[in-house]
Amino acid sequence: MSGIIVVFPKIEDAKSIRNLLVRHGFEVTAVCTTGAQALYQADDMGSGIVVCGYRFSDMFYSQLRQCLPAGVSMLLLASQRILAQKEPDDVMSVAMPLKVHELLDTINMIQYSVARKRKKKKEKPKERDPREKKIIDEAKKLLMERNHMTEEEAHRYVQKCSMDSGNNMVETAEMIMSIMNL
Repeated sequence: MSGIIVVFPKIEDAKSIRNLLVRHGFEVTAVCTTGAQALYQADDMGSGIVVCGYRFSDMFYSQLRQCLPAGVSMLLLASQRILAQKEPDDVMSVAMPLKVHELLDTINMIQYSVARKRKKKKEKPKERDPREKKIIDEAKKLLMERNHMTEEEAHRYVQKCSMDSGNNMVETAEMIMSIMNL
């Protein structure tokens, strides 16, 4: 679950939103009254959500959005008039006067999106360094020469042996080379 930073120019408004979110099971990590405070908190957090108003004593929401780390999403709570002029496209919004279910549903949606991005990033295969690529290529070359396989067949063979043994492809390629070079 992502942490939430609540930022409003009036501390009473910020605390009201925080209390509402906490009552509904959300983790609020900070309550701020300026954009600078929010940026300081967001840098420590890494990923999460900033729930904010339109304007603070030191900046507007659009300036805050530009300075937020990449993993932090923004939810703007503002009047319809302000939302009609909304600048950044990557800012979600809920119109005031606030409807609790809209706020909660939007935060749930943002958290789901953040979790999906995080999961997708973890699942993305890491790039192999040149040394690892060379080891795999040498094993495939050896298989192609000795067993008369195509490059694709050799790759699939290394891949299948890797999956069957529970080792990564580099370890499997090293084992194939050590066995075949005996």
